[in-house]
Amino acid sequence: MKTDTTQSEGNNSRRKFIQQTAITGIGLVLAPTFLQASVKQSKNSSNKKEKNTMTKRKIGKLEVSALGAGCMSISANYGAAADKNEGIKTIHTAYEKGVTFFDTAEVYGPHTNEELVGEALAPFRDKVIIATKFGFDIEKGGLNSRPEHIKKVVEASLKRLRTDRIDLYYQHRVDPNVPIEDVAGAVKDLIKEGKVLHFGLSEAGAKTIRKAHSVQPITAIQTEYSFMERSVEKNGVLAVCEELGIGFVPWGPVGMGYLTGKINAQTKFDTKLDLRTTFDRFSTENITANMPIVDLLKSFAATKNATASQIALAWLMAQKPFIVSIAGTRSINHLEENLGALNIHLTSADLLELDTAF
Repeated sequence: MKTDTTQSEGNNSRRKFIQQTAITGIGLVLAPTFLQASVKQSKNSSNKKEKNTMTKRKIGKLEVSALGAGCMSISANYGAAADKNEGIKTIHTAYEKGVTFFDTAEVYGPHTNEELVGEALAPFRDKVIIATKFGFDIEKGGLNSRPEHIKKVVEASLKRLRTDRIDLYYQHRVDPNVPIEDVAGAVKDLIKEGKVLHFGLSEAGAKTIRKAHSVQPITAIQTEYSFMERSVEKNGVLAVCEELGIGFVPWGPVGMGYLTGKINAQTKFDTKLDLRTTFDRFSTENITANMPIVDLLKSFAATKNATASQIALAWLMAQKPFIVSIAGTRSINHLEENLGALNIHLTSADLLELDTAF
């Protein structure tokens, strides 16, 4: 099994790209494998329903919809920004279908995604959970989680989000120049002031999580996790979340679009506007090499009258009860497809079959 550069806190290549207003991650790239899976068409098509019954899950002490909405791609990093009205319509549709958990960050755009989310959610602000992130000096570049900077940028985020409090405030990336205890202390002060309700970390290691949690209880950790990218199962992050009662929020739950089956070696990405061009996994060679994973999901999905995306999301929900994915989309059709994962129940036998084939 081949991998990209090892995932670690403060990874230089990630940080460099985010400083250019994008969020990046490092994921597994699997060597070519020929998977053979016997596919039996299911006689039961009950998974295909017109309406989804949205359930709730808890991340820490915060109750949210079982699937959240990642809003980044509407405004940035997956090509040119979508039409503003279409973006608002997509967010409204998500809310109408039961989604109550919406994720953004100051660096997306920068700023434009927070503005979009704030405008879209203003009519029902008290009925939703808004998560955003700090940790970059957007004007000067680089990381900046100094307490005085956090307390400055929170005011700007509150204004853009049209709200008096941020439900979940993540440190976007660990800043090696600022002790994590100082970061947690700054957010603790904001919680006392009522400007922030819950504290989170993104792409933090297990030791860092423990240190921060000892100062201010952490509600959620956000890190890449998918059927394809499983580093958190091995590096202690998922385990420490379970031990400490912290929720886990996977970004990239469908492999940044790869696991949808709609990307192939001929797919072209905008080198200036699409962050996926910075990932080894999206090279022509690796797109081809990893295709057996997509084929596996497609074959299994056929037995459940589902799509590859839905199986990928259902697989994540089946891993732990404190996992809430934030699948991102700017398309109402894709949104509805993602929500269809709520109708899929994967048995222990299903999970074993998938993992064995993987």
